[in-house]
Amino acid sequence: MALTLTLDLHACQGYANCLIEGPALFDFDEDTDKAVVLIAEPGENLRSQAVAAQHGCPARAIHVVES
Repeated sequence: MALTLTLDLHACQGYANCLIEGPALFDFDEDTDKAVVLIAEPGENLRSQAVAAQHGCPARAIHVVES
């Protein structure tokens, strides 16, 4: 199954937990103090990082959808 990774920028509070849990998937924009998605459609090899980032986000701003 394919994954789609989205980030709700309005909900993002800049905790940066996503960078810890998904270093290959996220970066941080220091100008906005918000996370940035690097790979919106991660492969199966990055599934665990995507799911960990979703679960680790205190603001619940990360969404992983399987299609």
